[in-house]
Amino acid sequence: MFPKLFEIGSFPIHTYGLLLAVALLVSIEAMARLAKREGLDRNQVWDLGFIIILSALVGAKLMLVVVDYDYYLAQPSRLISLEFLQAGGVYYGGLLGAVGGAFLYLRRHPELKFWTVADLAAPCIALGQSIGRLGCLAAGCDYGKPTDLPWAVTFSSEYANRHVGVPLGVPLHPSQAYESLAAFAIFLILLRSFRRPHFQGQVFLLYLILYGAVRFSLEFARGDAVRGLYFDGLVSTSQIVSLILVPLAAFWWWRRRAASRI
Repeated sequence: MFPKLFEIGSFPIHTYGLLLAVALLVSIEAMARLAKREGLDRNQVWDLGFIIILSALVGAKLMLVVVDYDYYLAQPSRLISLEFLQAGGVYYGGLLGAVGGAFLYLRRHPELKFWTVADLAAPCIALGQSIGRLGCLAAGCDYGKPTDLPWAVTFSSEYANRHVGVPLGVPLHPSQAYESLAAFAIFLILLRSFRRPHFQGQVFLLYLILYGAVRFSLEFARGDAVRGLYFDGLVSTSQIVSLILVPLAAFWWWRRRAASRI
């Protein structure tokens, strides 16, 4: 794949970083456009979007430290290394950070209702994920297990191997592409749900249910151990979170659905 697009002097421009930036900007713009349906101010949505981005980045990094606690405890200097800055972090940590940051912002702007904003953000989050995972594919991170399937991908970049540990010359599941396609399908489902009559929280909770189920399933195709493995490698951190998140979101969805008139 192509972990580096080009270099400016000795400074590399990474494909992952560029696609991540594109994903974030596209997500915020999509939020701003959907906000028109709710009569929300475009500038406020953009401000909120940047708060969400910053909070998500902090949350993802913190969760990464929690997952790899022993690694960073033994090598605390890694916390201020270029490697740590370039690491994407753990997605669920980013999601928790984003929700927390949005909640704090909305407390200062009571005219913006949490569930209204959450519903319009949900499809945009999935769209951003779809784009961002293509960056992971280019970088080689979040790589899959070896496979002999005809659509397997084989990495040959020594640069990617040094930075993210992806095996070279081995056909692997394109786990990044799997999630990108799944996230785009979720985006379409959520967009349709948002455009139809829905109770407050329906779209966001549906996102948590769909993504949690997808993430749990796709983790079985992942081959990178850095995401955290437990019970002799049987489940990952994200699978444990999914096992908790999906039933909670489903129960919450049912409660809000029962309390609504839709």
